[in-house]
Amino acid sequence: MEAASLAHGVASPLSPREGMIKNVSLESLQLCERDGKAEDTGVVGMEELPVARNIKISNITCDSFKICWDMDPHTKEKITHYFIDLNKKENKNSNKFKHKDVPTKLVAKAVPLPMTVRGHWFLSPRTEYTVAVQTASKQTDGDYAVSEWSDIVEFCTADYSSVHLTQLLQKAEVIAGRMLKFSVFYRNQHEEYFQHCRDVLGGRMMPSVKDNSGSHGSPLSGKLEGIVFSCNTEFNTGQPPQDSPYGRVRFQVPAEVLFPPDTRLYFGDFYCMYTAYHYVILVLAPRGSSGDLYCSERLPELDVTNNRFLTRVCGEDGRVVFQHAQDVILELIYTEPVPLAQGTVSQISGHQLMSLSTINAKKDPSCKTCNISVGR
Repeated sequence: MEAASLAHGVASPLSPREGMIKNVSLESLQLCERDGKAEDTGVVGMEELPVARNIKISNITCDSFKICWDMDPHTKEKITHYFIDLNKKENKNSNKFKHKDVPTKLVAKAVPLPMTVRGHWFLSPRTEYTVAVQTASKQTDGDYAVSEWSDIVEFCTADYSSVHLTQLLQKAEVIAGRMLKFSVFYRNQHEEYFQHCRDVLGGRMMPSVKDNSGSHGSPLSGKLEGIVFSCNTEFNTGQPPQDSPYGRVRFQVPAEVLFPPDTRLYFGDFYCMYTAYHYVILVLAPRGSSGDLYCSERLPELDVTNNRFLTRVCGEDGRVVFQHAQDVILELIYTEPVPLAQGTVSQISGHQLMSLSTINAKKDPSCKTCNISVGR
């Protein structure tokens, strides 16, 4: 498991980090929105104030981080405020905090370091940022004397934590709808895909790294390996639909093959693509597998007999009944190889509806149904 934070390591380009930090409130942290000319900003010329050096970023989450730096101890008492310039890294032409046409930046009272910077209104998950610091001294007339800018350092915010994923889970439960019975999992592809499985992969479908579809903060994208299946059925027939965005050749496998008693079920994501359809990503991981170990450290686990999305229930007569949610489209990631011999491969009679493909689909950031307040 990756470290939960960069423990006071030098802030340089980082990989996304998992984990949480304590809920430290920074009441002195404010958003400073100023417009106009230099005389309107209340900032005066440079004074002998210490320049922030050796900036360190730590305790990185999807929407917060801690920052500290070194200063000349003999001049610390002069400092009353910090000016923090935070920009997304890809914005290479971002304006510095020059006090002439000042954009929205962070102004904090000079609290003890390290200082927590938190706020979903300007921090997004899995995003690279640059940060620089000025120290400042508020004068008796209300103006500020400021130091030179520190060096610019870079860091990357983390994935959603289990807390954030639980919030998504709760939102998805609201619209999941009633449960419908099903009996098979299925996967659509082109004939070339299945021929490659036969000729090169020993007759097996092999896991691959999940694409970037769904929530930007998902800990699955670009990390978890698996094979994507569907299980949704048509309301009027109880059978899988005859149309698919992914190809007209379908592999179909009995539900009990991929969802036996020793397979664990995890909630992975909830999103939409600027349409009325909402998608829920679930992970099926055989107990003790590498996929199970990865998910158990990051995702909410679901009770396979009692949840709003996908269930496996053994009745009094000993028969196992599988059910799926009616009002969301389930994308099921199975984390292990699947032999083609365990199911059947055949052509479907419907069309390939490319517009419904979710490959690398971007989540609608404006949807109130499937977004939480920690970025998208």
